[in-house]
Amino acid sequence: MCLTLDGTGVSHGDQAAVLCAAGARWVQLRMKDADMATWVYQAKAAARVCREHGAVFVVNDSVEVALESGADGVHLGRLDAQWPDARRALGADRLVGGTVNNAADARLAAASGCLDYVGVGPHRFTSTKKSLAPVLGAEGIRSLVALLGALPAWAIGGVEPADLAALRATGVAGVAVSSGLTRGGTVRDNVGRYLAAWQGSPAKELVLS
Repeated sequence: MCLTLDGTGVSHGDQAAVLCAAGARWVQLRMKDADMATWVYQAKAAARVCREHGAVFVVNDSVEVALESGADGVHLGRLDAQWPDARRALGADRLVGGTVNNAADARLAAASGCLDYVGVGPHRFTSTKKSLAPVLGAEGIRSLVALLGALPAWAIGGVEPADLAALRATGVAGVAVSSGLTRGGTVRDNVGRYLAAWQGSPAKELVLS
């Protein structure tokens, strides 16, 4: 799952286009502190390019923006809208994802009956997240995945290609990445490194980029 990033000098819609062209098949729009008009505009642009590439597109934080933009769903942190409320607003055909940082979150997510997936982390420290929850590492993520039952989990938080073998062995369905996609090379090269590292990891088949 590839997340767009504030502060790159590239619009979020254009970031989505570059990510999709590089091979991403799941894009999450992550905008912080934008006014609503800008947020919706960028979300519509990202939704359009994701549709053209056959990529899943979700909006971080806002059910309203997800609905306005025609996104495939929404990802909600612990302090965003309640998961059942999001499911009622979005209906059965769109995705609702949530963030899990600890055992209580994991049990709540597993029992909610309204989530399609969760992001579990943080794996390590990341400067892209304010008010970062305690770092879990691979073993901490493994312990939370065990509480989720059949609910798919994506590892989040400072994930690097070298981490993927250990993370895949925890039982996660995939990883979510933002700054690692733009650092130290082209986006295409970076997406390729993550995909190659995931595909080379010993576990179940690749689910999503």
